[in-house]
Amino acid sequence: MFRNYKDIEQKIKETYKMSRKYQNIEFYDLMLSQYNTREKKKMNIWDAFDLLNNFIDNSDPDMELPNIYHLFQSAEAARKDNAEDWFQLTCLLHDLGKIMYIFGNDDTGTSVKQQWAIVGDTFILGCQIPDTIVFPEYNILNKDHQKYDNYGIYSRHCGLEKCKISWGHDEFLYRTLKNNENTLPPQAYYIIRYHSLYLWHSKNEYSHFENIYDTIMKPTVQRFNNYDLYSKENTKNKNIHELKEYYQKIFSKYFKNNDLYF
Repeated sequence: MFRNYKDIEQKIKETYKMSRKYQNIEFYDLMLSQYNTREKKKMNIWDAFDLLNNFIDNSDPDMELPNIYHLFQSAEAARKDNAEDWFQLTCLLHDLGKIMYIFGNDDTGTSVKQQWAIVGDTFILGCQIPDTIVFPEYNILNKDHQKYDNYGIYSRHCGLEKCKISWGHDEFLYRTLKNNENTLPPQAYYIIRYHSLYLWHSKNEYSHFENIYDTIMKPTVQRFNNYDLYSKENTKNKNIHELKEYYQKIFSKYFKNNDLYF
């Protein structure tokens, strides 16, 4: 059974508690400002992946391995099903934003020790948080939840694009890829940006914010979720080098350079 949050380690609950407490509109604006003004770091794509050998997701009740293995497991599951090459590549890339820990610190929850602004289920800021979220008892700690109603600062069917979502690896990687020349299709960007918004794509919340584009794209994120969630195994891939050779060919199709700016 995946995403079983009963009888879990304390660090998982603490990660979600801190996220609920500190993620709000002001925090999002701070993190976006820091991202936009930080000097970007040039890095080889595979060097970036190797950084995930040092990162184990503190919010994940299903995986105990460094995150790099989860990415290859997701991609290989899609490959086994003969998914489109861009979809395979998206499965491989989707959690790469977790390397944001190399730019982070404990105070903002962006370090290996404090991960509450890197990992975990995301939620829309500036409005009430649905009680279908993981650990809803922590909602009361959230300033935006206390201040706003279900619509908050947004209007009906404004679109997810206009909503500020709790800061994490999704938004970090989405913006990073936007800043690098590539030909990934819109579906890839959409998956990367919203795959942790389980409230929306799995709990059917936030429909009052959906626009037509969101409604059309939602099945694509739900399709991806099957490969993100149900490919997880606490077993290390033994042929990482061979897998890199295979995915390098796909990566080169969609990216002009192997060096990206993070």
